[in-house]
Amino acid sequence: MTDSTGQQQDDQAENTTYMRRIRSFVLREGRLTKGQQHALDTYWADYGVSYQAQPLQLAEVFGRDNHKVLEIGFGMGKSLVQMAKEAPEKDFIGIEVHRPGVGACLSEAVTQQVKNLKVFEHDAVEVLEHSIADNSLDTVQLFFPDPWHKKRHHKRRIVQGEFVQLLRRKLKPGGVFHMATDWQNYAEHMLEVMSAAEGFSNLSTDSTYVERPEQRPLTKFEQRGQRLGHGVWDLMFKKEG
Repeated sequence: MTDSTGQQQDDQAENTTYMRRIRSFVLREGRLTKGQQHALDTYWADYGVSYQAQPLQLAEVFGRDNHKVLEIGFGMGKSLVQMAKEAPEKDFIGIEVHRPGVGACLSEAVTQQVKNLKVFEHDAVEVLEHSIADNSLDTVQLFFPDPWHKKRHHKRRIVQGEFVQLLRRKLKPGGVFHMATDWQNYAEHMLEVMSAAEGFSNLSTDSTYVERPEQRPLTKFEQRGQRLGHGVWDLMFKKEG
């Protein structure tokens, strides 16, 4: 006969392990173009940062201690490179798990002669947990993450209470978490999670969404969506303290 307390503890441990295995992405083995492979082979030494299990000294990585912007899931990297080029006084860190996107980003960074950018090819949650020091980031960006639109998949959405508190640790006091999505249901989910999150305040004047700030580039996808009448929602929350 199993002790009920022991069984409950086993169930809790199993649930914790299960939650840790949940990923907000599906790692698709996309085929690299020759250009992307060349960029990875040639430019990783200049732009790439390897995941490590202890916090990096970002001032040493960039050779200066400036405003730090970290973007989670930069896709093919075009917008991230554009932001870095337009704000040379800031340092940008991009995290992406899909290798073709990393290669494309490196290639674009070289083409645009951007120097204030470093890139991780790794799971963003693990990078934030282990490689980024607490109170070291000025801005965290999450633009158009996978909405996991089916209700049974909502648990895979990256914006959850536990994740938000991880970001809170990594942001400096007054640092900003900036999100954008073109799925209204996900926007509402983000707003609900962030409004309930301890230690954050909404930068929206009406406690909902903000206008797209100038520093977030308008993508071709977004422009097409606007022409078709599709909405995009931006949310910006500041770390209190």
